[in-house]
Parts: sequence; C-alpha cells; structure tokens
Amino acid sequence: MLHQIQEIDTRLFLFLNGQQAPWADALMYWATQRNTWIPLYALLLLWLVWQYRQRAVGTIAALLLTILIADQTTSGLLKPWVARLRPCYVTYLQGKVHLVVESCGGQYGFASSHAANSVGLAVALWLLLGKKLSALRWFFVAWAVLVSYSRIYVGVHYPFDVLAGALIGSGAAWLAIWTIRRTLKPNWRL
Repeated sequence: MLHQIQEIDTRLFLFLNGQQAPWADALMYWATQRNTWIPLYALLLLWLVWQYRQRAVGTIAALLLTILIADQTTSGLLKPWVARLRPCYVTYLQGKVHLVVESCGGQYGFASSHAANSVGLAVALWLLLGKKLSALRWFFVAWAVLVSYSRIYVGVHYPFDVLAGALIGSGAAWLAIWTIRRTLKPNWRL
C-alpha cells in the first residue's frame, strides 16, 4: 500500500514538475525563496500594530506560535523521523527532475516546511481576521498556494510532502490561536 502511494506521488510530481515555462521558472524561483517574503512579513506586522495597537500583541503572538509549531513539527520532527528523500536526491529520478534552484536543500523532504509555514500563516490570518478584510484573507490564501506549489515546481518536494505540510500548518494555526486565546483571555481578539 505504501509503495502504491509513493508511486502515485512520484507520477504526480513528475507531471507537475514537468509543466515548465521560462516565465514560470523565474516566478517559481522567486516565490520559493524565503528572503523574498521578508518585506511582506514586515508590512503585515507593521499593519497589524498600526491597525490594532495593543490588541495586535495577541495576534502577532498567535502568528509566531503558528510558525514555530509548524516549522518544528516538519523540520525538527518529521523530516529526520520519516527520512524520505527529496525527489531531487532520488537516483532513479535523476535527469527527470526539472530543478529550478541551485541547491536541492536538506536531504529529506517530508513534510514541506514552506507549505506548513505559509499555509499556517494564511489559516491563522483567516481565522483571526474573521469576515472583515476579505481581500487580505484571500491574498494570503493565494500566496500560500503559490509558495506551496513552487516547492513542487522547483523540484524539491513531492505533492504529498506539500499536502502534509499544509495540513500541519492548518493544525498549527488552530492550536496556536486556541493556546493564545486561553492564555490572554478573550480581550485580545481583533
């Protein structure tokens, strides 16, 4: 059964990774780089503080806790425990992987930290912002999808790595918000 799942994941990876275009290579290279998004994170933090003043403390704490839980679950726990090679390191896939980045990254790829962190942030913002600021909520959903898909496109993650990362990020957002609400009581909500 596990072998069949791996086979489906590999076929899906090769299909998605094989959808290449020069403009998409440039876009996905840019989207997958962590440093690309530092200005976005800074703007988000500044906007939260400007918009919500003291109430932003709990929100920022929930976002930081989301990233901490998501990142440590994927990088600190799952990658060394599962020890699933990234597709760019798999011998029988050499020559078939369209590798857009210079470095494949760490040896293991399950589950995707990029997907966990970006989806976790998007889900946390979705839950925290409620129905207000709908455009901002949808922007972060689209951003998380772009970042997550970029990991497959550039050749460093299987689709199931990304899916698992997205599920972990979603769970991390729920857990972080629940924890912060219990800690700071209901007065911190936006």
